[in-house]
Amino acid sequence: MRVIVVGCGRVGSELAFRLFEKGHKVTVIDTQLASFENLDSRFRGRTVEGEALNDDVLQRAGIEQADAIAVVTSSDTLNTVVAHIARSVFQVPNIVARNYDPNWRKLHEVFDLQVVSTSSWGAQRIEELLYHQEMRTVFSAGNGEVEIYEFTVPEAWDNHPLIDLIGIEECTPVAITRSGKALLPGINEIVKEGDAILVSATFVGTKKIREFLSSVQEG
Repeated sequence: MRVIVVGCGRVGSELAFRLFEKGHKVTVIDTQLASFENLDSRFRGRTVEGEALNDDVLQRAGIEQADAIAVVTSSDTLNTVVAHIARSVFQVPNIVARNYDPNWRKLHEVFDLQVVSTSSWGAQRIEELLYHQEMRTVFSAGNGEVEIYEFTVPEAWDNHPLIDLIGIEECTPVAITRSGKALLPGINEIVKEGDAILVSATFVGTKKIREFLSSVQEG
């Protein structure tokens, strides 16, 4: 895959090297030549110095042949405009824009862009790690609006139907792993102590599960 990364700060340089390691052809754009020093010394992709709003810079980076572009500078307005140009002018099929300031996230959404909000997503992950040890995040969709969590059935839940345990709005069972074997659960599935349950839930649904888990453990 031919990928352009716009912005060579901490996020852009890390992303560019990860893509390069996976065997993709990567070109990095940044306005400051010194920014390319952020790249891992093993990076062997291309670098283009210049303003990504300039069509000539984008063309030198190979945007007309690009399969994807990630615009990850610390400027939300720049990220939105460059992503919009990549889609509307150059028809790049896969575009991801970084949201730096959560207050500007609606700007990206107006242009119907695929957005990763690093601040919001990171804050949510840290919050969970600080005081939510009973559930573990295994997959995050979008910017954390819906996630898949794993938790282990405690002794107090043994031989209860699944619907009694997670019959909660904004929460859907995904899988149960028992004795190393996974199965797709029906809502009336009887769970056993030690089962690992995967659920897909919004933040609200997850909060309700955690509250229920705490009440069971306290009871």
